[in-house]
Amino acid sequence: MSEFQKRLYLILYPNEALVASQLSPEEFGKHYSIGSSRHFTGKVIFAEVDSSFRNEYLRIDEYLEYTESGQPGVPKRTKFVKSYRVLEHIDFAALRQLYLVTTDGASLGLDRSEEPPSYGTRDRVRVYQEICPLRLLVASNLSPHEFGKYITAEAWSKGAPKIFFTQYDIDVEAVVSRNEVQAFNMGPLPNVNPTNLPTALKELQADPDKKTKTVSLNPNLDVMSYKAIQPGFWFADAALIVFYRMPTMDELHYQHYSWWRHL
Repeated sequence: MSEFQKRLYLILYPNEALVASQLSPEEFGKHYSIGSSRHFTGKVIFAEVDSSFRNEYLRIDEYLEYTESGQPGVPKRTKFVKSYRVLEHIDFAALRQLYLVTTDGASLGLDRSEEPPSYGTRDRVRVYQEICPLRLLVASNLSPHEFGKYITAEAWSKGAPKIFFTQYDIDVEAVVSRNEVQAFNMGPLPNVNPTNLPTALKELQADPDKKTKTVSLNPNLDVMSYKAIQPGFWFADAALIVFYRMPTMDELHYQHYSWWRHL
């Protein structure tokens, strides 16, 4: 019997991968973000996967056997199971907590939760950040449920069988109507041409049949603060959507201060 528990982690950002490890989620987040020069340094988002989950494509049993450090008292930190087309082969029922890791290696675990009622309505243009396996920054007049279904079932050229995405807490109409772009005001989206958001809004308003408009081809997550994310994160396929609620700033400050202070 192994000295340490073997776990499965689905990395969603900055890359897509299924990794076996003998580290706890908090240890894994710290190791992957700042603990190894061979790994990424920066934000990391991952989910723990039920260790009993199996899929023939992923060959999990084979790689779990290799998840031993070979040194007494030392856990195996990472053993990559697969780094390609991983999310589409994960059953949503096998997902456990979702973890947000700061650039300093601090982890915040989020549980599945009920979605706020208002987010099921198509009431305004929203800005979605596709995280895995797609990376586009997209403006859309679709609700999160509609967007998830559209990307996974209806958008052939820019879609995927399953997707993980979030929403930035941006009032697009207010941003566009407030002021024209000025040199000292580059808009609410770092690393994005400030004219892109107004252009996307105008196209969506002018054509009621248009569902989405790409704002940027590059992922914006690493230059955006976790503070900009509300109400949370979604996993979606053509038939199902799973939601993880992002705590409010007050909740983070008073209930998760050790993580909040790293923002």
